[in-house]
Amino acid sequence: MAQVRFFAAAEEAAGSAERVVDAPDLGALRATLTAEYPALAAILSKCSVLVDGSRVDDAEPLPAGAVVDVLPPFAGG
Repeated sequence: MAQVRFFAAAEEAAGSAERVVDAPDLGALRATLTAEYPALAAILSKCSVLVDGSRVDDAEPLPAGAVVDVLPPFAGG
């Protein structure tokens, strides 16, 4: 199980700041999130997704207790 934390527009699209997802790897986690949150599907491809603070590819297995951060692009100056 991974703890998924949503930030900014991703939190708004998911309707909550965090949730727990059971997925074997990051690709499966993305598929679960897009199926459950259609509004998130529209922005997820633009988001940075970090697993325990690091970028990984979709085939990367998710360790038990992983923390996954979904960070949309931030604008500012």
